[in-house]
Amino acid sequence: MYLLTHAKAKKAPRNKGKLIGQKPPLKLKEIWAIRIRLQLANRLRDLALFNLAIDSKLRACDLVKLRVRDVSNGSRIATRAIVMQQKTQRSVQFEITEQTRGALSNWVDFAGLRYDDFIYPSRITKSPHISTRQYARSVESWINDIGLDSAAYGTHSLRRTKASLIYKRPKIFVRFSCC
Repeated sequence: MYLLTHAKAKKAPRNKGKLIGQKPPLKLKEIWAIRIRLQLANRLRDLALFNLAIDSKLRACDLVKLRVRDVSNGSRIATRAIVMQQKTQRSVQFEITEQTRGALSNWVDFAGLRYDDFIYPSRITKSPHISTRQYARSVESWINDIGLDSAAYGTHSLRRTKASLIYKRPKIFVRFSCC
C-alpha cells in the first residue's frame, strides 16, 4: 500500500495577481500629462522616446534599435520614416509629428549623436542601445508618475495609443450628388 507522505507543493502560476489580456492604450489627457512632466523635468531622452513611441507605433525591440539615420535627412529630422520590423520583416512607414521632431532634434543635439549612432544609446559598454527592459522600466515610471497603475499599462500600450486616437476621431462623411 502506497502512502502519500509529502503533499505536493503547488506552484503558483507566473501570472497570478497580474492583469491578463490586452493592455489599454493611453488616453489623450494621459499622453499630455506624461509629456508635460517630462518637459518640466527636462528629461530630453525620455521625451524623445515617449513621443517617438507614440508616433511610430513600433514594438519595443524595433524602437530601441532606431538610429539617427532612420529618422533624419542630413541634419534635419524627417517628417516620415520607413523602418523594417524585426518580427514580421515588413517595412512600416510612419509620420513624425512636429512635436516629436522637436524633441528628437533637442535630444540628438544634446547627446551629440552622429548620423550612424543609435538614437537611444546605452551607458553600458557591452550594449550599443538601451534594452527593451530598460524601455519598459521607463514606461512604468512614466505611468506611475501620472498616478496610473503600471500593471495595467506597458510598452504595447504606447504602440496602440495613436491608432486608438485615430479611431476615436469624429468621422466626417461627405456626400457627393450625382448629376
